[in-house]
Amino acid sequence: MLALLQTRAATLATAESLTGGLLGARITRVPGASRVYLGGVVAYATEVKQRLLGVGEDLVEQHGVVSAECARVMADSARRLLGATYAVSTTGVAGPEPQDGQPVGTVFVGIADPSGITVVSLALSGNRDGIRERTCDEALVALGGILRREEPGLR
Repeated sequence: MLALLQTRAATLATAESLTGGLLGARITRVPGASRVYLGGVVAYATEVKQRLLGVGEDLVEQHGVVSAECARVMADSARRLLGATYAVSTTGVAGPEPQDGQPVGTVFVGIADPSGITVVSLALSGNRDGIRERTCDEALVALGGILRREEPGLR
């Protein structure tokens, strides 16, 4: 995935909530990641999502921070704030308790790219660490799918 980004001279940013920086750490443990990964925002608290990523109070009241709408705004804002070609966001419930009326394992991954924003909804099972790790796996798979779909000759 990082090779595809580099081939395109594209860059990547992240906006993380339930993964708490784990996604950025996964990306940066790959040698050469600095060629494409610009950085990320870890916005664990709702107030930080609102202040730094522009998640509106109305959105929080209507949909909650564990929602496709929140993932969409987080990804779009990270892309714009960091000046990246692509941005991936993660928001959800890792547990141990439900949040915003959503059960443990409810996750939304947002991917913003030059043509728009895609949100992937996940219903994961397992313990807190497993849900966080699996969220990172799924986020990277989703980004890879978008990159391959956009690859000339692979449509």
